[in-house]
Amino acid sequence: MDTALLLSGVVGIGIAAQWLAWYLKQPSILFLLLIGIIVGPVLGVFDPDLVLGELMFPFISLGVAIILFEGSLTLEFDEIKQHGTVVQMLVSVGVLITIAIVALSTYLLFDVDPLIALLFGALVCVTGPTVIMPLLRSVRPNKTISNILKWEGIIIDPIGAIAVVLVYEYIISGGEAVVFYCLLRLSYWRLQWVWRALGYLRSLCVVI
Repeated sequence: MDTALLLSGVVGIGIAAQWLAWYLKQPSILFLLLIGIIVGPVLGVFDPDLVLGELMFPFISLGVAIILFEGSLTLEFDEIKQHGTVVQMLVSVGVLITIAIVALSTYLLFDVDPLIALLFGALVCVTGPTVIMPLLRSVRPNKTISNILKWEGIIIDPIGAIAVVLVYEYIISGGEAVVFYCLLRLSYWRLQWVWRALGYLRSLCVVI
């Protein structure tokens, strides 16, 4: 089958799945995943390796970038002026608690390797705007809760992706590379705070 026709068909099916999700007021990701599984592995109509070839990795990279960062374009700081601390706790402490609970549950219930359980915990710690936004439209909570959940769902996407990459790299590299990277970043952040403190003291001396 012609490549252009296949790609057009995939785009059309994706639009149809999105429209169906809007009509039924359900998260679009459910229909997109279901149709993707049916068209791909089940029926074998679309094989991305065969159709895209060497372009598959750039397409995936572009798609991941859009999914992770597109939602941030809709954020308004006025929405969480009084609730920034809540969002910070959700995307920091909340993420760690979710990863720990899911990883421990996976390890105890399914008796898998602890690192694999940790990787699964990192994978499912993300809520994401593709799930949160349709739920907010259906449930219609008050404005405060809606804004908090909107910000949490959008900000947690890249955080979850970074967590997955770190855990995966830790598994395949034995941990040395990830530990070195984290120490390097920690040193960089500390250096940044030192320079900020020095700059503040310098400006204070100038004022005095």
